[in-house]
Amino acid sequence: MKVLVLTEKPFAAAAVNGIREIVEGAGHELALLESYTDRSAMLQAVSDAEAIIIRSDKINAEVMDAAPKLRIIVRAGAGYDNVDLEAATARNIVVMNTPGQNANAVAELCFGLLVFAARKFYTGAAGSELMGKRIGILAFGNVGRNVSRIAKGFGMEVWAYDAFCPKEAIEAAGVHAAADRDELFRECDVISLHIPATAETKQSINHDLCATMKKNAILLNTARKEVIDEAGLLALMNERTDLRYISDIKPDLDAEFAAQCAGRYFATPKKMGAQTAEANINAGLAAARQICDFFATGNTRFQVNK
Repeated sequence: MKVLVLTEKPFAAAAVNGIREIVEGAGHELALLESYTDRSAMLQAVSDAEAIIIRSDKINAEVMDAAPKLRIIVRAGAGYDNVDLEAATARNIVVMNTPGQNANAVAELCFGLLVFAARKFYTGAAGSELMGKRIGILAFGNVGRNVSRIAKGFGMEVWAYDAFCPKEAIEAAGVHAAADRDELFRECDVISLHIPATAETKQSINHDLCATMKKNAILLNTARKEVIDEAGLLALMNERTDLRYISDIKPDLDAEFAAQCAGRYFATPKKMGAQTAEANINAGLAAARQICDFFATGNTRFQVNK
């Protein structure tokens, strides 16, 4: 089987070497297309691939139609909204992600951003401490659980809400289970977002919801920019000059936030959550193992287009 690593943003060399060892060790062929800028090169590269490993690369129906032998796509990371799942299902292509491989990296970034915000972006002005503050985690998956672990080390009181995670499971992790999303926003000093971008969640973090947040609250987004109603949040931050917004995903209205909310807003220049050597390697190796297991045994444990 031919396995293609298709990455406009390349893996670290150690990750590529590890992927090669796993794939070739299982008797498959490995091909690479890295740092590509030409879509025609991408379409040519997939033409004989039976498996593809991607990062943030966008895989749509056009790409799939150019890959008649394609059986599986694995997104090296947790999010998979860059793959057209309906198109894949229609073509009997399995799509997987690699949940948990980037979770600690994203969680650590959360606290780098939180300390930065709490200390007034290191301007020299007196800030505040995280100890004793209440953090609310929206979605208690792999990243949310790692955020919880680190928050406890800071001495924070941890709350969480997840529509798909039983209250008992949240409480078993030593976390207070909020009754619903609204209670989480009302009662916490920090809200950390870890929800995917779906039809239900897009623009769900809006003016009215955020208006219920506590005085001097911080909204932290390391999930997806699409979950934020940017115009509504910007309007609210102009109404409430105590609120702060920090994001690992630069909003479409970045310039407006920066101009109108100076000292209360920050976004990373590009998405940094999974940008560690460890996460890069972990996700790449996990993707290679999942592909080899799929070809060997038909294992579809991490399939996301069922």
